[in-house]
Amino acid sequence: MSLTLATVNVNGLRAAARKGMAEWLAATEADVVTLQEVRAPEELLAGLMGEDWHIVGEPSRLKGRAGVAIAARTGVESIDLDAVRPGLPGLQEEDAHSGRWLEADLTDPLGDGTALTVISCYMHSGNTEKPQTMTDKYAFLDVMMERLAALRADGRHVVLTGDINIAHTEWDIKNWKGNKKSAGFLPEERAYLDRLTTEAGFVDVHRRVHGDGPGPYTWWSQRGQAFDNDSGWRIDYQLATEALAARATTAQVDRAPSYDTRWSDHAPLVIAYA
Repeated sequence: MSLTLATVNVNGLRAAARKGMAEWLAATEADVVTLQEVRAPEELLAGLMGEDWHIVGEPSRLKGRAGVAIAARTGVESIDLDAVRPGLPGLQEEDAHSGRWLEADLTDPLGDGTALTVISCYMHSGNTEKPQTMTDKYAFLDVMMERLAALRADGRHVVLTGDINIAHTEWDIKNWKGNKKSAGFLPEERAYLDRLTTEAGFVDVHRRVHGDGPGPYTWWSQRGQAFDNDSGWRIDYQLATEALAARATTAQVDRAPSYDTRWSDHAPLVIAYA
């Protein structure tokens, strides 16, 4: 048995559907897709994704903001979405259900007798000129670390997917020298990924499979020639417990062939687990 998992920030699911996301869905081999920045009411999700997908969502309480979802191909018993838990436990109610965290359990998708918890996360972007946004981001990160530790302690496979809005190392951002003081590349933010990928026992699966070196990036600014020059950031991740990460066979970024064929400012990260 195998599982192919994709994650993508769609930058508005309705807009992505208009721009060509359906063509990507028809072509992808992904069994499960996690989505961020859905920005659509929950009742519209299934219609926008199509009948081939069973989809669950966690919309933001603020209309037109954030929103995360997890979609699984219909008719494949091994990837049925079992328990679904919206919101990040440990935060105050309004923050826990801000459309940024959704967990779903798959009973035994890899045939090894171990359950898998898939998480779709849309991290706060933060803004150094607006201190409260950074306070909110660090508070979310603190609780996230506690939640991941609790899930891992259960002995299950766990994979945190989504737009984490942090470039971990200099390899993960093209213009790292010019962004040392920018939100998304601050030492304090990057330290969380240091901890997550060392003492917390999670693996950056994309980096492990791809190896050392610049990129591949997953997000490019809409301004200027960032996409054409591949001046991007790698801020979309699949961070997995070691036993699951060891099963990864391929990892790829489905980067659009040209600027005008993009259906989001992010590109899907697709990883196959054997």
